[in-house]
Amino acid sequence: MDFYERVRFVVNHIPYGKAATYGQIALLCGKPRNSRQVGYALNRRLGEKDLPAHRVVNASGYLSGAASFRTPDTQKKLLEAEGVIVDDENRVILKRFGWHHTLEDALEFREWFEQNGI
Repeated sequence: MDFYERVRFVVNHIPYGKAATYGQIALLCGKPRNSRQVGYALNRRLGEKDLPAHRVVNASGYLSGAASFRTPDTQKKLLEAEGVIVDDENRVILKRFGWHHTLEDALEFREWFEQNGI
């Protein structure tokens, strides 16, 4: 299994205007206890132009921080450009802007991972 490839695949499916948590991505990748590894995977892939890593936040909705992006407010600007409201504490209200994936999403991801050997 290539966990980093799974992370890339799932993150590319986060809908425009929504945010997902590291734990949510880990769960959808079949490794629910590996949320920290999701962060490592994203850091390795941040140079990919088409990867919407800015849509991934922590479990409370807080942004990743400047260390993960070129400038301190890059993630915030990218989310706001998609219509996501980021509050004064740099937090996304997940009840409103969170990606509420379905069981069907999870099953489709699992099937794709199996078919592609990742």
